[in-house]
Amino acid sequence: MTVTHVLFVCSQNRLRSPTAEQVFANRPGIECSSAGTNHDAENPLTPELIEWADVIFVMEKTHRNKLTSRFRPHLANKRVICLNIPDDYEYMAPALVRLLERKVPQFLPSM
Repeated sequence: MTVTHVLFVCSQNRLRSPTAEQVFANRPGIECSSAGTNHDAENPLTPELIEWADVIFVMEKTHRNKLTSRFRPHLANKRVICLNIPDDYEYMAPALVRLLERKVPQFLPSM
């Protein structure tokens, strides 16, 4: 079975992207990671993470802009999807989990 590598990106990698990583971590056929665009993020975004990812989900347009401006050479043939989820949620907040479960699966391989 092929495995799809999924990367979730927000600013600090403290609330939204780690929640998304946790929500989708046990889905068959995918491996998840998460990172932040800020230099002081818990897990800062690196060229290696981008290379690893098959699909990249960003939480806001600003994340896509930072991704594009800082990592353009590494984004060739990468699918970047903006979820438009504002920084209004705590880690694993039920409302955030529901939003992620509604927006993300359509872009993942179906099992």
